[in-house]
Amino acid sequence: MILTLTRRALMGTALAFGLAGAAAAQDFPDRAITLVIPFAAGGSTDVVGRIVADRMSQELGQQIVVQNVGGAGGSLGAQQVAKADADGYTILMGTVATHALNPLILKQKPYDPVADFAPVSLLVLVPNVLAVNPALPVNTVQELIDLAKKEPLAYASSGNGTPLHLSGELFKTMAGVDITHIPYKGSGPALTDVLGNQVPVIFDNLPSASSHISSGKLKALGVTTAERAPSFPDVPAIAETLPGYETYSWNALFAPAGTPPEVVETLASAAKTAMADPAVVARMAEFSAEIVASGPEELAEHVKAEMTKWEPVVVEANVSLD
Repeated sequence: MILTLTRRALMGTALAFGLAGAAAAQDFPDRAITLVIPFAAGGSTDVVGRIVADRMSQELGQQIVVQNVGGAGGSLGAQQVAKADADGYTILMGTVATHALNPLILKQKPYDPVADFAPVSLLVLVPNVLAVNPALPVNTVQELIDLAKKEPLAYASSGNGTPLHLSGELFKTMAGVDITHIPYKGSGPALTDVLGNQVPVIFDNLPSASSHISSGKLKALGVTTAERAPSFPDVPAIAETLPGYETYSWNALFAPAGTPPEVVETLASAAKTAMADPAVVARMAEFSAEIVASGPEELAEHVKAEMTKWEPVVVEANVSLD
């Protein structure tokens, strides 16, 4: 009899928790949401994240608070979200670094890019750009290659193992040059040093570098996509000098694994509406970010495809990190 009552009590408790969880999902969101940007302020992911967070806040009726958690090529911020409560109130602005490159490069795996996250929406595809301080006496990709063969040069990136780092390594391999890599904790700090001419060359995301290119504080030599970027049609593609060269970045929303499907769908729907807003479309067009605004299933497939695509690049560049 006691055993029967205990079972009934357990069943009742489980049912109560299940109903409470369902009610919480239906009421989502009823408080502020934290969007973790896994890089320092000022970079491409930060720029896109803040634009999206602002518009999604309007759609959801609750503020999305941006939290920058830089370091380890995005792994620290991603790990924080992977370990967060699976209730939708802590989400990640993921990138090719957090969900394709780090899992391939890091010897110690702080999280699983598939098992530890619930995909929400692939937001945008983002071109990268090769740029230099105007004091460097080069105006084209070929002139940079020629200079690098004559004297030592260094390039900055947002961190070890990031797509910008690998964009530089792929460039070095294809151009047959040796340019020293200087990693930073995000595009913001890297840009600061290149603008100050502490480092002459940078591989950066186009969104974070675009205003400096437009103002003349940076000289863009080439975009990393196969075609020229619509927002900077006068800037050649690096592939015009190095045929076959192509890299790009992307931004996507992820929640912790186990987040209720209804919550994921609410977030994905808000993201899709936000990305369709004419003001957001115009902002993204300023730096040639291609809007995707996918659903969760499409993002899951994208992550798998990206890991497959980048694995041979990582192997060729011989990049691994502790």
